[in-house]
Amino acid sequence: MIVEGVEITHPEKVFFGKIGATKLDLVQYYQAVAGPFLDTVRGRPLLLERYPDGASGKSFFQKRVPKSAPPWLQTTVVSTPNGTTSDALVAADLAHVLWAVNIGCLGFHVWPVHAANPEVTDELRIDLDPSPGIGFAQIAEAALLVRDFLAECGITAYLKTTGSRGLHIYVRLAERWDGYQVRAGAVALARELERRHPSLITAKWWKEERGQRVFVDFNQNAPHKTVFGAWCARPRVGGQVSTPIAWDRLPDVDPDALTIQTVPALLASQGDAWAEMNDAPQSLEPLLERSERDMAAGLMDAPWPPVYPKMPNEPPRVAPSRARQVEGP
Repeated sequence: MIVEGVEITHPEKVFFGKIGATKLDLVQYYQAVAGPFLDTVRGRPLLLERYPDGASGKSFFQKRVPKSAPPWLQTTVVSTPNGTTSDALVAADLAHVLWAVNIGCLGFHVWPVHAANPEVTDELRIDLDPSPGIGFAQIAEAALLVRDFLAECGITAYLKTTGSRGLHIYVRLAERWDGYQVRAGAVALARELERRHPSLITAKWWKEERGQRVFVDFNQNAPHKTVFGAWCARPRVGGQVSTPIAWDRLPDVDPDALTIQTVPALLASQGDAWAEMNDAPQSLEPLLERSERDMAAGLMDAPWPPVYPKMPNEPPRVAPSRARQVEGP
């Protein structure tokens, strides 16, 4: 079977067992949302999360496009935090997406850069991560507080479900800053939200310090980090989708009900909640100014993930409880 110029093999293979959806169903889903989907990913490198036997089978991440890939496939060189490079798929058009679907890709993790300008990060991605005991209602409450704080800074933000338990908030940035600056802005945002709402929101990197609060995961903005893409089907047996939603629909949203079977109809009836995102790129300066004030007040950088080299002004990369054991009484 040929779709968008791509050969789709075994279209009858079941990818999402709970709803009985096949590889062809997923192909048709991406065709249905192609316009808004490509508006968010076109020209960006992709990390592929592959499930050759469907969402209930074994999986692996693939940064490198296989040598057997067709010659028309566009790729770009990307780096890992330790400097390793690989040729990643570029989301040039729908055919590139469907090629990945055909080899069992059930998750697209998207770089916050364009292949044509990889030194510039043009997305701030705020990941609201539920700690144990936190439900979706608290995540939604935190999301509204993030939106209001960003609005106070003169920044317009857009919302999507993660396809799982959390929410993502995106800001389209003017093409002026690199990933280190964007992460610094995210750290400042997380810390200010914790100051204002300490019983609900935390910026604490170490899980033992978070308590029963919503964690603002600033390290999702670390250079070379990817985030699960908007409009992308999640590798869950129910076929859930990471779906852009309008802010006024947040109180009524059920993330588990947003699937490859339901989202196309919602898009047709409600429109694209991110339609205006690319029209007015935002400034990171209000958050960078807060970051500079935090540093001037004596705060250190927030901890980086363990796969990154030790960074300037970073505190000791050890959990507080372990540090106390080493120090002794």
